[in-house]
Amino acid sequence: MPPRTTPTQRQRRLGAEIKRMRTEAGLTAEYAAGLLGIDRSKISNMESGIRNISPDRLRTLAVHCSCADERYLSALTDMAQPPREQWWDEYRGRLSPGLLDIVELEWHATRILTIQTVHVPGLLQTEEYARSVFTTGLPPLSRLEVELRVAHRMDRQRVLDRAQPVSYVGYVHEAALRMLFGGRDATRAQLHALISRSEQPDVVVRVVPVELGSFPGAGHALLYAEGPTSRLDTAQVDSAHGPEFLHAELQLAKYRAHLEWMDRMSLPVDESRDFIHSIAKNL
Repeated sequence: MPPRTTPTQRQRRLGAEIKRMRTEAGLTAEYAAGLLGIDRSKISNMESGIRNISPDRLRTLAVHCSCADERYLSALTDMAQPPREQWWDEYRGRLSPGLLDIVELEWHATRILTIQTVHVPGLLQTEEYARSVFTTGLPPLSRLEVELRVAHRMDRQRVLDRAQPVSYVGYVHEAALRMLFGGRDATRAQLHALISRSEQPDVVVRVVPVELGSFPGAGHALLYAEGPTSRLDTAQVDSAHGPEFLHAELQLAKYRAHLEWMDRMSLPVDESRDFIHSIAKNL
């Protein structure tokens, strides 16, 4: 298979894990290439996500790297399977690759945790609310672009509605609940939809009240996707140039600490639901 020109985040992550496994074992790229019977340049391409590695070659490399974590290796083998067409491929070439990478990250996660301080979490937004969020962006999007992003955001919610929905925990700051995106009626409808979603067995919504004051990561949204093992967790944060995907251990430790703080300090589930209801009632 020829090299890719634009590997997905999932393909780049597999490459990064291959490189980490090799370097932690003290193997040179030249040695790994000889071991697998391929050119040295192909090892570099595999480690950057540009070229596939077959599951068989991956397991061969893992044996020589003394990788004994079968759950980790099994997850990497799944990532190395030839890509199959997915529902989000219909947006390829129409939306930025970063937005599609977020969908793929969510789809393959074992659990999703988010922190939102200004918006209701994207996976829990209504169409009208999402449309208002996209309409107010700068530079302004065309009507067609707005509707494309709204459709994409609604499709992302399939991960919560599929036969085996992903487990989801959303920490939402009180400020986000009071922001009137789309006006009072749209916000009220959004809050009722948020309450409804929170009643699903696999969805947890917890509120961070204003009275708590400052908190870690204030002003920044976070999407934390747990993988089959903690070594494959990913933190996604927004930047001026699009989504960033972080998976270095120190970076993950930082965001795990943020989430642990949220778990300790946010309102319990039932109190959060009552809190959201009281805000909706007073709109």
